[in-house]
Amino acid sequence: MLKFAQIAKKYIVTDLTGGELKGYPMRSYAAVINHCVWLMIAVSLIGCAASSESGEIVSGFAPITPQYPNLFADLLNKSHEEVQAKLDEAWQHLFYGDDNTQRVYYPVGEDMAYMLDVGHNDVRSEGMSYGMMIAVQMDKQEEFNRLWKWAKTYMYHADGPYAGYFSWHNTPDGQVLDANPASDGEEWFVMALLFAANRWGNREGIYNYQAEADKILYTMLHKSNDKTIATNIFHKDSQMVVFVPSRGKVSGFTDPSYHLPHFYELWARWAAADNQYWHEAAQVSRNFFKITAHPETGLMPDYANFDGSPQSFGSGPDHADFRFDAWRTIMNVAVDYAWFGQDEWQVEQSNRVLNFFETQGLDSYVNQYSLAGEPLSSDRSPGLIAMNAVAALAATTENRAEFVKALWELDPPSGRWRYYDGMLYMLALLHVSGRYQIYEPAS
Repeated sequence: MLKFAQIAKKYIVTDLTGGELKGYPMRSYAAVINHCVWLMIAVSLIGCAASSESGEIVSGFAPITPQYPNLFADLLNKSHEEVQAKLDEAWQHLFYGDDNTQRVYYPVGEDMAYMLDVGHNDVRSEGMSYGMMIAVQMDKQEEFNRLWKWAKTYMYHADGPYAGYFSWHNTPDGQVLDANPASDGEEWFVMALLFAANRWGNREGIYNYQAEADKILYTMLHKSNDKTIATNIFHKDSQMVVFVPSRGKVSGFTDPSYHLPHFYELWARWAAADNQYWHEAAQVSRNFFKITAHPETGLMPDYANFDGSPQSFGSGPDHADFRFDAWRTIMNVAVDYAWFGQDEWQVEQSNRVLNFFETQGLDSYVNQYSLAGEPLSSDRSPGLIAMNAVAALAATTENRAEFVKALWELDPPSGRWRYYDGMLYMLALLHVSGRYQIYEPAS
């Protein structure tokens, strides 16, 4: 075991800023990355992963023993053909449906495309990274590459204070509307790129998916060293993802829906550096969920302080409540349990959330609540219905089948607000059908 660790340490990339690889000037960047990944897998199989940037041995990984149940089949007796047809219908609707009422994916020229937030007529890093994740899970490499090239061409900061990050929203013709990043965009870009590297292999330039992911990961933890307006995406003291990596109040709290412990566990295994950090960050986020969720309803706020207390930042609706961002916390908890099964609290939490929504009426619960469960709107949303179905991956309550049935009976979202609802709908279909999976590096 020690021998493997020493070999892995020898090949760890110590300079991810674009300069010569220290100690190995004749190796291409991609070759070193691939060698590191192979070694880390080999070591993890015997209980110890490659060293982190500090050279410390990384240990105690949760095993990769994910469960990918097809809940449509298991709970609703749907056939493989019916489930595949459902996925194909959703893909066709959201990616190639009617320009004005259905699709949110729009090709540009011969090799680019963007995901449009139709309601706001802009392009967001959130949607671009979701689109890439959906594409890799559906085995659609052309669409993946088109989205990635658009993001790298128009959203990526090659220089300036946010160098290494992506602007969080742009116009459809590529103009930057706001230069600062939204932390979840970078997180989802990284995970989609790593899955692409493992599923399809790496090519050259921006299509060396592994190298691109590692550069983003490095920036996420080392940006503060630049002494610019930008900060790390992960807060130095709390080890939690920040709301916005920009100096000032916005980097002093978090968004619970940005916490993705199941992603961090995989980065701990596959990243070129900082492996121990990512391993620890996964547990930090699991613990954070426990102190943030309401003990009776299970609802979490849109924004929260690092101690779990609600944060009402902004001039619009009170983000200390359960609103649109917070829907995704339901998915994040359940998927982490399905993939790693590290914390039985996640089962209790998923049960708690579904039981709460059952009390609100399976066909009538609304899309926004106070954390204690007071309705704050009269609207229903497909996106929340979709996220509740994903909770069934971890839940053990008998009512979970009803939430899965509600997702099955939904039509793909159409109209002005189809972007966010549609992305969550498609992600939920993939999760609940067992088609959203971990793609590991080839040994």
